Amino acid sequence: MSDTSDTRPRVMAIFAHPDDADFICSGTIARLVANGYRAQYVLATSGDKGSADPNATPEALSATREAEQLAAAKVLGVEEVTFLRHPDGEVEVNLPFRRELALEIRRGRPDIVFTFDPWQRYQIHPDHRAVGQCALDAVAAARDHMYYPEQLVNGLTEHRVHNVYFFATDYPNYYVDITSTMEKKIAALRCHASQIGEGDVGERVRLRARLVGQEAGLEYAEAFHYLPMMQPPALKRHPQW
Repeated sequence: MSDTSDTRPRVMAIFAHPDDADFICSGTIARLVANGYRAQYVLATSGDKGSADPNATPEALSATREAEQLAAAKVLGVEEVTFLRHPDGEVEVNLPFRRELALEIRRGRPDIVFTFDPWQRYQIHPDHRAVGQCALDAVAAARDHMYYPEQLVNGLTEHRVHNVYFFATDYPNYYVDITSTMEKKIAALRCHASQIGEGDVGERVRLRARLVGQEAGLEYAEAFHYLPMMQPPALKRHPQW
C-alpha cells in the first residue's frame, strides 16, 4: 500500500507490455512528474514473447524486458513499477484480472489513470484490448467498498479515480504538449534496446509526436481520449501540465 503521508497527486499507467507506455504516453508522464505527481506503472505482462530471436527464451526475455522497463521508469521519474507477470498474449477480460487491477488501484490510489482505449478499432493485440477493458472496469470496482471487500484490510480502503485518459485511441479529445519532455521520452525509449531495432528511434518518435502536435497547434504532443470521472470535461490542455 502506498505511503498515505505522501500527499502528492498520483498518476498510474496500466498497460500490457514493457515499452507500451513509453512509446505512447511517457512524454505526458514525465510532464506530470515534473509538475509534482507521483507516478506508477502497472504492467500486465513482462513481454515474454516479444522477440524475433530464435534463441530467445521467455524466461530470459522477461528478465531483460523488466530490466529495460525499470531503467526507462528511472529516466522518467516513475517511482514504482509493478509487474503482474501474466503470460504475454494471454491476458483476458475476466473477473480475476479485474479484481487484480482493482487491488493495484486501491494500493496506488491514483488521481489519474492512463490505459489503452478498449474501443480502438481493429486493435490486433489481444492484450491491449483486454488491459484497457479490465482497467476501466477496475476503476469502477475500486471505488465501491462492496466490490472485493476481502481487499479492504490492514488500512486499505476503496479508492475513487478522478480522471481516466485512454491512449492509442481513435477519438482523441485531449492533447498534451510534450515539447519540454520530448528528449526524456526518447531517452526512456532507448532503454528498451531489445525492442527498438535498427535506426534512430528518436527520429521516428519525433515525427509521430510532431504529426500529433499539428492536430492541436503544438510542436510535439501526445493524444488521448479523456474520460472525466468526478468533474466536468476540462480544457484540451490542463493548465497545470
